[in-house]
Amino acid sequence: MSSTISSDSVENCLRKILLTEGYSLSRKRQYGETGVDILAKKDKEIFHIEVIGYKSSPPRRSMEFYQVFFRAISRLEDQSSHCVLALPVQFRVGLPQRVNQYRTAWNRIAKAFPELEIWLINVEVSTYQRTKWSDWQLI
Repeated sequence: MSSTISSDSVENCLRKILLTEGYSLSRKRQYGETGVDILAKKDKEIFHIEVIGYKSSPPRRSMEFYQVFFRAISRLEDQSSHCVLALPVQFRVGLPQRVNQYRTAWNRIAKAFPELEIWLINVEVSTYQRTKWSDWQLI
């Protein structure tokens, strides 16, 4: 069984990393407060970042992935040029399977939303990897 990682752990880790990289960040939202999880700004670029954790239940992971996807693209209403899904690095294992399952739709989403990004956060070593949604396409 996979270990769980809370969304708070992912968010706190990413906030620390981004602060060290010189980003200005929105304040942390209170429980139940709506809005973007992290609004990060640096060098005239603005990132609308939506964060989820990693659940031990695969159906729950899927549900949260779809929720974070829709939260991220909803930031297009805010004229976002970087709509980010911030996921624990453990999602890396299942992403190719997800891409394969939704191959045509995944590729169409990449074309329709070039601003969509997936960042993989490693909370154990405080690192992250930035990728574009399109980086995960299957040819």
